[in-house]
Amino acid sequence: MSIAILGGGAFGTALAVAIGAERPVTLWARDAAMEKRRESARLPGVALPDGVTVTSDLGNALEAEVLLFAMPMQSLAPFAKGVLHDLSGKALVACCKGIDLMALRGPSAILGECWPTATPAILTGPSFAIDIAAGLPTALTLACADDDMGQSLQNRLSTPSLRLYRTTDVVGAELGGALKNVIAIACGACIGQGMGESARAALLTRGFSEMQRLSVGLGARPETLGGLSGLGDLVLTSTSDKSRNFRYGLALGQNASFDPATTVEGVATARAALRLGHQHGIDLPITAALVNVFDHGTTVHDAIHSLLSRPLKQE
Repeated sequence: MSIAILGGGAFGTALAVAIGAERPVTLWARDAAMEKRRESARLPGVALPDGVTVTSDLGNALEAEVLLFAMPMQSLAPFAKGVLHDLSGKALVACCKGIDLMALRGPSAILGECWPTATPAILTGPSFAIDIAAGLPTALTLACADDDMGQSLQNRLSTPSLRLYRTTDVVGAELGGALKNVIAIACGACIGQGMGESARAALLTRGFSEMQRLSVGLGARPETLGGLSGLGDLVLTSTSDKSRNFRYGLALGQNASFDPATTVEGVATARAALRLGHQHGIDLPITAALVNVFDHGTTVHDAIHSLLSRPLKQE
């Protein structure tokens, strides 16, 4: 099974480094100069191994049998709808985390709608691009409703340092990877406000409960949320300043500026998740508090106070 990665950003490049060290892989990047430079501006100093062929020719990359879509979630649908090639029979692996703000769908559904006869899957879990590129041990979830294809992808994409665990629960894997970004922003804001580590632990725990409520309500299996793509990713993203979402929340809590060019998937995901919660009658207080901060002028201090003022309840 030939492999191509679509997207020369940090995560796409990191996957190319890991997989390309073991077997041939094509990396498609919009930046034509990357073919000669053989490194991404998002991962400076990380050279691509010889097994990676870099191309700016999308048609060439789309010839591969396995396509990994390594791009921001909100860019996936416009990109996919702009691809005119027939991808029937191919495996289409989304490597993005979030919920499409327009369609309120996850990435595999977006890919499945564009190419109904292809096999969609998602690669997600606790990982930072720089760790994968450095060959540090990383475990991810590979979710595919077709378990035979999932097993083939698991074997083809795993490397000695990149260990993939397989599941057929695509909904659970997608929502775990998406919703943890929302809670990571909240945890960053909590630390930025000087609320302390105990408060972050409480927020992370209650946030995980919120993730479970929405995910199970939308058809996920509870055990998936307790795995790499849910709890594992939540812990990593909510406790490390390598996380863009955590750093964004930290800036919110400190009332500090944040680089607008940095992708923060949790902002759009919070808005989409709250709409889904309203549609399905599922209470999402942390998500709602964040959306009030993003869109309605609520301060982080007042948002935290509103959460602390909620009625006492049984755990």
